[in-house]
Amino acid sequence: MINKISSYFRWYIKHETSAGITLLVMTIIALLVSNSGLSESYFKALKTYYAIGFGDLSLKMSLHHWINDALMAIFFFVVGLEIKREFVEGELAKPTQAALPIAGAVGGMLIPALIYVGFNYQDPYTLKGWAIPAATDIAFSIGVLSLLGSRVPISLKVFLVALAIIDDMGAVIIIALFYTTKLNLTYLGLMFLCFLILLLFNKFKVKHFFAYLLVGLFMWYFTYGSGIHATIAGVLLAMTIPHKTDASHHGKYSMLKHIEHTLAPYVSFLIMPIFAFANAGVNFDGMSITQLFTPVPLGICLGLFVGKQLGVFTFSFAAIKFGLAEMPKNARWISFYATGVLTGIGFTMSLFVGNLAFPNSEVIDGVKIGVLLGSLFSTLLGYTLLVICSKKHAAA
Repeated sequence: MINKISSYFRWYIKHETSAGITLLVMTIIALLVSNSGLSESYFKALKTYYAIGFGDLSLKMSLHHWINDALMAIFFFVVGLEIKREFVEGELAKPTQAALPIAGAVGGMLIPALIYVGFNYQDPYTLKGWAIPAATDIAFSIGVLSLLGSRVPISLKVFLVALAIIDDMGAVIIIALFYTTKLNLTYLGLMFLCFLILLLFNKFKVKHFFAYLLVGLFMWYFTYGSGIHATIAGVLLAMTIPHKTDASHHGKYSMLKHIEHTLAPYVSFLIMPIFAFANAGVNFDGMSITQLFTPVPLGICLGLFVGKQLGVFTFSFAAIKFGLAEMPKNARWISFYATGVLTGIGFTMSLFVGNLAFPNSEVIDGVKIGVLLGSLFSTLLGYTLLVICSKKHAAA
């Protein structure tokens, strides 16, 4: 599938590996704190309200919402930059390269959602969580895959990154279409006005990022007020950032690449760990094993662990067999399947969608348990299969 791998992509892989380890550490800390003597203080702090701004433009939200609505908007901004770059010049720029991860991503979103629906179709309330197991955590999945280093073909890492990015794009669309509250048309109109201004900035080659950032901040505020989840503003802003190279700077310069390189470490090693710490905590006091087999955690766990690998592999297999896509270079079916298993590590995006589906609900504990278990099982099986595969390949 891929013959030449850019130095940028190698940097990206290394970056995501370290980010995955950081996320794992913060998740463990969150679970320990939420089940210790600090548990009450932990949950109370997340529910404490803080106001930012002046007068009519001020916003008052809980710390948990500031993290999920404001900090995560920066995460989605970087995701948007990644998506745009991949479609402009990356692994999704050519149809022959994009076909396989697109097919895998479609299957990896559809089958898990159907499995969740199968467990929850009788309850209209819990049915709202159908998109939770449809997401892949790029940092965790790449982190696990990269633990085996050169024993895993670079083409599989490229495939996984491309699939996860398409997965993120699907999650963005799902959030915009299905997790929007009652719309405020005035704010919605102001949001689109800001987006139009940003498009004009791009068209007339405005070179100062501060101009985009200033309008983007207003767009975030109007998006929040419109009823659409505020993180969508981050993606819209990313779509307007210029990517064409500018020789007037030192050598070739792309504002998009420059911003992505600048923000990515802060997102991976500050924003995402904060999100993990604020969202992964669940108190197990009074919780029984039988609760793990209720429709929500069971649907999410099996959606991630069974649905993801089944959907990614079968749809990818069909695309290859029908000649629509090519098998990743130097990869075998068993290692390809193991990579599909790793897409069941939903964590960040799954927890995020879960908070949108069940805000301020007791169901959220079941969501967290399902996400954590599904991601854990996918990690263990995927990594084990890759180790076995790499040993057999070395012996041969």
